[in-house]
Amino acid sequence: MTERAKPLAGLTVLDLTRLLPGPLATMHLGDLGAEVIKIEDPGVGDYARSMGAMHGDTSYFFQLVNRNKKSLVLDLKDAADKAVLLGLVDTADILVEGFRPGVMAKLGLDYATLSARNPRLVYASISGYGQTGPYAQRAGHDINYLGYAGVLDQIGVAGGAPAISNLQVADLLGGTLTSLVGVLAAVIDARTNGRGRQVDVAMTDAALAHAIFPMAEVLAEGETRPRGEDLLTGAVPCYGVYETQDGRHMAVGALEEKFWHLACDTLGRADLKPYHLARGAEGAYARGQLEAIFRTQTLAHWTAVFDAVDCCVTPVLRLHESLQHPHIQARGMVVEVGGIRQFAPPFGLSDYTLGEATPAPAADADGDALRARASRSMP
Repeated sequence: MTERAKPLAGLTVLDLTRLLPGPLATMHLGDLGAEVIKIEDPGVGDYARSMGAMHGDTSYFFQLVNRNKKSLVLDLKDAADKAVLLGLVDTADILVEGFRPGVMAKLGLDYATLSARNPRLVYASISGYGQTGPYAQRAGHDINYLGYAGVLDQIGVAGGAPAISNLQVADLLGGTLTSLVGVLAAVIDARTNGRGRQVDVAMTDAALAHAIFPMAEVLAEGETRPRGEDLLTGAVPCYGVYETQDGRHMAVGALEEKFWHLACDTLGRADLKPYHLARGAEGAYARGQLEAIFRTQTLAHWTAVFDAVDCCVTPVLRLHESLQHPHIQARGMVVEVGGIRQFAPPFGLSDYTLGEATPAPAADADGDALRARASRSMP
């Protein structure tokens, strides 16, 4: 049987992004079979290369978001190097850039200019606040985008300050996943109609557009409840995090009444069944009872107890524990690329495997071959 090609085989992506959102988006495209050409400047390039703990001469961070890519170093302010990029644009399908709005236009590499050369080009711009609007030129990071979107306000416990997640919600939900939706939609359209599109992705917009439960509260009440006081933020005893004897935590997500009743029976506290969605003094009483119960035993004990009971009560694992969990292992979510463990693609497609992935490239590792290719389309 002939091996089926990867779903994006034949597409060429020019990746002019750095750090996290754009590089992870283009890595997903590469994992799915697209040719991804990472373009960096001759100075610091993508400074993720040296950010955090190192694996040889490249950071683990850089390795985790740049596999399955080629590398080309270009000074886009230099006429000869710019001509190389334009030569690659002529045959590319997708360009992804993460500069502040206006930078690509100053370089003569804006969508209008490049689409005139290659009408089928899909041109994605990832930024914090979008290509338009009064804050378009402002700097920002994940914490800022979440703050403006009203999302950061909702993360944390009642009475405490907003909590900072170590999963960059706006960067990943917005800069990575939302951009992929826009890019792939535009690619399908370009194949059908012969013209690409510009995809304007603002990480603030994406965080805002996914704040579904807080928005429902605003529509109903005119404003959100304080963090920690809504159904899914800890206001009810059936949905929360409880500390164990050894300072670890169990996650109780027994929202459905049948799961709550089963959890209460498992804990030997059938008397708590009426407090399923209790708030106020009754909710505080039930939470207090659960807190006292979970503190009597260790995480390992409660994990073993509830592993045999399907009621949405599970351990809060640390990442190194997750990597070793039998379910994660069975799903094949940990692979080795370039001598380090990495996450496998999170999308399961029939007739598809990651296969032999190439590790993140050294800077300009493919420079000679790519310059030669570009020269063939130059006038």
